[in-house]
Amino acid sequence: MAEAYIVEAVRTAGGKRGGALKDWHPADMAAEVLDALIERSGIDPALVEDVIMGCVGQAGEQAFHIGRNAVLASKLPQSVPAVTIDRQCGSSQQALQFAAQAVMSGTQDVVIASGVESMTRVPMGLPFTLPMQHGIGTGPFSKRIQDRFGVPMFSQFIGAEMITEKYQFRKEQLDAFALDSHRKAAHATEGAAFADEIVALSVVGEDGETRLHDRDEGIRFGATLEGIASVKLLKEGGKISAANASQICDGASGVLVVSERALKEHGLTPLARIVNLTVTAGDPVIMLEEVIPATARALQRSGMKIDEIDLYEVNEAFAPVPLAWLRETGADPERLNVNGGAIALGHPLGASGTKLMATLVHALKARGKRYGLQTMCEGGGIANVTIVEAL
Repeated sequence: MAEAYIVEAVRTAGGKRGGALKDWHPADMAAEVLDALIERSGIDPALVEDVIMGCVGQAGEQAFHIGRNAVLASKLPQSVPAVTIDRQCGSSQQALQFAAQAVMSGTQDVVIASGVESMTRVPMGLPFTLPMQHGIGTGPFSKRIQDRFGVPMFSQFIGAEMITEKYQFRKEQLDAFALDSHRKAAHATEGAAFADEIVALSVVGEDGETRLHDRDEGIRFGATLEGIASVKLLKEGGKISAANASQICDGASGVLVVSERALKEHGLTPLARIVNLTVTAGDPVIMLEEVIPATARALQRSGMKIDEIDLYEVNEAFAPVPLAWLRETGADPERLNVNGGAIALGHPLGASGTKLMATLVHALKARGKRYGLQTMCEGGGIANVTIVEAL
């Protein structure tokens, strides 16, 4: 089978809800990422054969095909097609996997996988709550689904509490993990670890001055365990709080995926080679646990063992997810989310997949490491796993 390579991988710095990126239309924000991929790689933009864009909140400014609108807002020629996909939190990781599959099949040579989410301008849940606000429909879960699974709805918040109880995590463990995420993200930022992956965006500050937004806005540089522990629980009697869960975030990200033929013909230098693409699905109620069997399948299919992987990016949707993943896989905690995760850096839903990949491939390169594994828990009990080899 033909190989697929990542040539460039970039992301915006995360913006808090109502923060630095609040004035950026998501199509324009995504367009900046598309332009950066072309500029940094030096490839002729007319050679891009498709743009696959992940986005969860496909309503409002993210409706009417945000992928195509991002192309139209970018410097790419209008001849470049696009498609918008939704695999919930794994949308842009799936975009990467679709792009790699297109290249590996030989049907395309140059594809951009990307994602965008403005959680400020398109609040989470808007696509399904808006019709209900107008008295239309009963929501996305039909009675047939409710009867089959015995629940009125599927909730990631409930799933996170279920994982916490199943693995008997103490709240102190969740909070300590959250603190570690902030500390690692702060250290990475202060050491310029994100410099090569961030696309700086021009923003206007509260003082009216224009500046470049190039630092993730959600990092608490002075975070303490006491401060994290004091945050109100999301559910009375539970253990999940906003402080040990991912932050609402605005952002965009993308990777340029090419074939070996394109590498040679256009003189491109690869960052990484795609080793394995896996997606699995399981229990939609506990939902967030699927990263564990998905990782097992990815390792089995690639003929690898967990200790052969040098770095792991496991999305910090909620602290119990990576903690459960660590316990069940036997992975080395020192290799996990080495530059922090979504608890500190934010989780811009549809953009998080290629955001994490950008961080992973640049971290592998900076450390001189070889193999990286990325996985993402997703609504509906789905999980993606992507394994790459740094070059």
